[in-house]
Amino acid sequence: MSHDIVILGVFVADTAYRAARLPRMGETLIGSGFALGPGGKGSNQAVAAARAGGTVGYLTRLGDDDFGAMAREIWAEAGVTSLATVDPEGFTGAAFVFVDEATGQNAIIISPGVGGEISAADVVARADLIRGAKVVMTQLEQPLDAAEAMLRTGRTGGAITILNPAPAADVPDALLGLCDYVTPNETEAEGLTGLEVTDLASAEAAARALLDRGVAKAAILTLGEKGALWVDHAREFHTRPMDAGPVVDTTGAGDAFNGGLATALAEGRGPEEAMRFATATAALSVTRHGTARAMPTRPEIERLLTGA
Repeated sequence: MSHDIVILGVFVADTAYRAARLPRMGETLIGSGFALGPGGKGSNQAVAAARAGGTVGYLTRLGDDDFGAMAREIWAEAGVTSLATVDPEGFTGAAFVFVDEATGQNAIIISPGVGGEISAADVVARADLIRGAKVVMTQLEQPLDAAEAMLRTGRTGGAITILNPAPAADVPDALLGLCDYVTPNETEAEGLTGLEVTDLASAEAAARALLDRGVAKAAILTLGEKGALWVDHAREFHTRPMDAGPVVDTTGAGDAFNGGLATALAEGRGPEEAMRFATATAALSVTRHGTARAMPTRPEIERLLTGA
């Protein structure tokens, strides 16, 4: 079976706690809410891309446990084809997600479980599917050698290659050179370039630094409430944020953006249209609690884009 989009990443079960603030060391606080649900950046992006209309395969590792069953359930619901290897000796990952009850902003700690053991060999085993895709995407929650193998395999097949460099890590120029697009947020862009991103001018400078390091087509910086910035070798443009309703949880916004972007590019949309599609996907996701389950459907995205 072929897929227009193949994504590499981890799955983790999100344990999300809402409270007025994070506790200090040795302190216990009473929170205002708790939710358990599917997460992991790559998995969230796969669900977002599939709900947005993409044909998606997701490559990862799972444990043979309840959290692994949760992964397969959300993928089946969204229409994502599982390309997962099941490891009966290990455990599926989990994440602690703190959500500020006043702002919806978040802080996250991830324990990737068997997702942390994804290797280049896992990629090689699915090389034919990866080479047959239109878009190949990865992040950095799994080991770097697996991400490099994913991008390199996609490149040999002629796929569009996307790196979402999250969580922030030291990424070598050779890896950036395998990327058509790189999609950091402000913090990740600063970590990659050493340039503090505080406004559009500094975001553009960081994006150009990434192009100088080898990114082939464009650096796309997601800027939260400031929208997103596209910078390629010939031009730059700013896509303003969209208002889809009150913001309640920003946890999966970046994943929604990347999933929407992957679907738009797989459909052959141009830069401006792809950025608007991705921005609409992200705008809708933050109006709901959770991550994967907050990803919008294609009709919802189209209604926001058309103002219907």
